[in-house]
Parts: sequence; C-alpha cells; structure tokens
Amino acid sequence: MNFDSNLNIGVLGGGQLGRMMIQSAIDFNLNIHSLDPDANAPCKNIATSFTQGALTDYETVMAFGADKDLLTIEIENVNTQALKDLKAKGKKVFPQPEIVELIQNKLEQKKFYSANNIPTSPFWEVKDQTDVEALSDKLPFVNKLATGGYDGRGVQVIKNEEGLGKAFDAPGFVEELVDFEKELAVIVARNENGEMKTFPTVEMVFHPVHNLVEYLFSPAKISNEVEEAAQSLAKDVISKLDMVGLLAIEMFLTKDGRLLVNEVAPRTHNSGHQTIEGNVTSQFEQHIRAICNWPLGDTQTLRPSAMVNLLGADGYTGEAIYEGMNSVLAQEGVHVHLYGKKLTKPFRKMGHITVCDTDVARLEEKVNFVKTNLKVKA
Repeated sequence: MNFDSNLNIGVLGGGQLGRMMIQSAIDFNLNIHSLDPDANAPCKNIATSFTQGALTDYETVMAFGADKDLLTIEIENVNTQALKDLKAKGKKVFPQPEIVELIQNKLEQKKFYSANNIPTSPFWEVKDQTDVEALSDKLPFVNKLATGGYDGRGVQVIKNEEGLGKAFDAPGFVEELVDFEKELAVIVARNENGEMKTFPTVEMVFHPVHNLVEYLFSPAKISNEVEEAAQSLAKDVISKLDMVGLLAIEMFLTKDGRLLVNEVAPRTHNSGHQTIEGNVTSQFEQHIRAICNWPLGDTQTLRPSAMVNLLGADGYTGEAIYEGMNSVLAQEGVHVHLYGKKLTKPFRKMGHITVCDTDVARLEEKVNFVKTNLKVKA
C-alpha cells in the first residue's frame, strides 16, 4: 500500500491502547475512527469520530466498518464473523479475523502451538471442574478458561488437592506449572509484504495475586543467546500464523534455559508501552506501519527503560486522585501517561509511567520510587 494519509481506519475498541495508537496516527494525519461500548471511553475525545456500540454485536460492527478503508483492533473480544464478512466485501482487516478468532480461544492457541512445533508447556483439555479434579496427579498446575479471560481473569494456579474446589467449571485446559527464571515478552510486527521486525526482549514482573504486569524492564537482563532465541521464536510464531499486524508474545525462560510460549496478543500490548520513549519507533507507530503495509520502523533501543503500570489502589472506587504525582514528576527521565479514565477502582489500569536512564541501577531505583510514592485513590 502506498502512503496515504487520507485513509479511514476503523479501530474496534476505544481503550488506552486505541488512545495511544491515535496519538501516533496524528503524526501521519490519519483518520482514526473508534468503536467502543463505553460512552466515556479513553478514545472518545481524540478520535476522528467515536461510535458507541457493542464490539461483539454483528450488525454494529458491520455498520461501523461499512465506510472504512481498513479495520483493526485494540482488544480481542470482537465479532469476528462481522470482520470476516467485511473482509469478503473488500475491506482490509488486520490482524486477519481468522487469527483473532483463533487467539480468542486460549485452548485453540495451545493446540496451534503443539501442531506447529512451537515450544509451550504441556497441557490437558478439560470440559468442566470434574475434568480438572481428575488431573490431580498433575498438581501443581495452572487452570485456564478457553474463552472469556482477560487481564489476569480466567487464570488460576492450583497448587494442591485442597485448591481443586476453586477450579473453573467451564471448558478450558490445565497446563503444567512452569518453574521459570524470568517472564519475557517480545513484540514482533509483520506487514503484507512479509517484512518482519522485532523489538528487544523485555522482562516482566507480575502482580502476585491479580496476574497483571506491575512493571517491566527493557531490554531484559538475559544472555545474547537467549535474546537471539527469543527474537527467532517471535518471528517463527507470527510467520506460522501468517499474520499481518503486531503480535505480542509472552514467554517463560525456564531455569534450564528453554523458552516456552505462554500466550500471545494480536495487537499492541502492555509489554510495549515503554517503546514510546525507549525505542526509535513505538509499538503504536509500528502497528500502524504494519497494517498499512508501509516500511517497518527502526526498533533499536535508545536507552534502557522501564514501565510501571499505574493501577487503582485496592479499596478505592470513585473519582481518581493521583497521590504523590508531584514527587514522581520531579524525577529525571520520568514520563507520565494517563489514560483519560475519570473513575478508579481496585487494580484498574489508569495509566503507566515510563522511566528512562542510561544507568540500570538508577533505573531500578526510580522504578521503586514510583511504585512506593504514586498511588491512585479516590
């Protein structure tokens, strides 16, 4: 596709990922139209146009896409049949609807990895809680719902037989609990011409209870051999999917040095927010370049960076108050990104903080300072 700043791009989802995508799209004078069920979605006031409507409703998605040149997503929970039919009518849809449909189902994801020789942890399909209980000899393990899980929901660790009572009574799978050294992520982009580029591997730290990324460091503190293997694995996954767009791949680095794919997301992702300040090209610009079939941008690291998720404090619901913001803003190399959400609730993603520093030790100190001093209360 030749460069065209008059493209009408429709984005299913109007959350923070869409908001940051629009902020990149403005540099190219692109027209970004947003669809979201929330009347006060973060994209509402900065999109070229905003439509309130259900992303899972066939007629709503068909009507939204009717006058768009290109359609993309910022969340997987969308009506893929509508996207397939829009594609059949000649609309460009990236990532392709079939791939979104595959990734919507975590069980089908695991089956895809197994069928395509992509390393992943051993797993067993289950239909209900009884099936999970029958696998007690596999304990400890992780129980995941096939569909409906998001931002840590639909995933739980079961360590012993006493915990089997909380198993999901719905279709999904049980997978081996991986004894990992680090949790890593690689974001890879691919355009229609088949050009691929990866961002440097990042190291993620998750909240111990709510399974959300608390913070991450880029680049990850891993050997050159592991870095090369992670980059190669990311390219292998997106190539085998034959996907156009941006793919975030979460991996485990095991204590014996293996890389296992955990899950993927066919869109911009929490593990790439630091690229806005930390890399030559951000993940959001790269997503636009990939779906428009433009040359992909330079992903080199400008300087070491970290990202701290700004989550609503536990026990607080109401209009957001950012306690400690002035002290954080006074730190060198700190960049604040608020998502336009007026109301906070426990563990809601309200924004993120990027911290950059040429000295990794100072970077870690500043991350701890942000985590300790900045709270979202009501």
